[in-house]
Parts: sequence; C-alpha cells; structure tokens
Amino acid sequence: MYPFVRMIKEFVVHRNAPQLALTDTHVSRHVCWPWDIDLWLELNNGRSLTLYDLGRIPLAGRVGLIRTLRRERWSLTMAGVSVRWRHRVSPFERVEMHSRCVGWDHRFVYLEQSMWKRDGRCASQALYRSAVTDRNGIVDPQRVIEALGHDQPSPPLPGWVGAWIEADATRPWPPAKAAA
Repeated sequence: MYPFVRMIKEFVVHRNAPQLALTDTHVSRHVCWPWDIDLWLELNNGRSLTLYDLGRIPLAGRVGLIRTLRRERWSLTMAGVSVRWRHRVSPFERVEMHSRCVGWDHRFVYLEQSMWKRDGRCASQALYRSAVTDRNGIVDPQRVIEALGHDQPSPPLPGWVGAWIEADATRPWPPAKAAA
C-alpha cells in the first residue's frame, strides 16, 4: 500500500521550510520500517522507489511546482528511472535522502535522488525522467519553468545523464514479446 501517512508527515515536517530554487537540493530523513523490507531483511528495491516519492513530492512543493500544477490543471508523471543499489538498508535504519532537479530538455525534467546511510555511504541513487502533462500530452518543460515564474535555460545536464538519455533512446518501444 502507498505510504500516504508518511507522505502527509513529510508535508507537515517541511511545511515551513524555505522555498528552493529550481536546482536546489531537498534533504529529508526516513526510517526503513518492517513493512519496507523483503525476504532478505533489507529495504525492498520496489519499496525504495516508493520511498523516493517521499523526497520528490515535497521537493516539488518547495520549488512551487505543486501550486503551479493545480493552477494550470497539469499533472506530473514519471517516464523512466535508472537506479543503482550499493549498500543494504536494514530494518529500523535511518537514511538521509537528497532530491534535486539536475535539468531539463525539450521534453522531460531530470531528477536525481540518493539515500545516504549514517556512516556516510550512499545506499542507492536514482535518476528519474519526469514529465508534466495536460489533456493534450506532455507540456514543454520550458513552459513549465516559465509558469513557475522563471525565465532560465536548463543548466547543462551532467555527462552521465546525457549518456543515459542517449542510451535509452536506442531501446526499442514497445519491447518485443518473448515467445511463450
């Protein structure tokens, strides 16, 4: 089940946090609860993606995106993700999550998120491709930036982000079905 109570907690905790610039980092703290673990007694890989919502959505609030989405009657969706898991997160372990926008292109906004253990090791990192949509499809990210009250181009995307975009563009869609 989606962690609605935890999401509400994040909004309450960060309700008075200062507004962030478009590419500033939102920092939040989370606990790996027993219902977040898998058979190997560690944070489940699918659940970690859900927990990343707990950083990404408040980030959207702090940059003014949620207010803009409501005003414009737009929606927010995820269009892709690449994740690296490197260190286990155990039950009751606390992690610090860092969430930020790294930039945008003609179609998508790219977000980087990471979970950090108390000993300073990065447990995981996710790169998301997100899109703002309306009833006609994807809204041009520059139009979204302008609706947020900014008139700036995207910062240069890091090389590794550009490489992911290029590699993903070669991936066939729809994928071929495997023979049964």
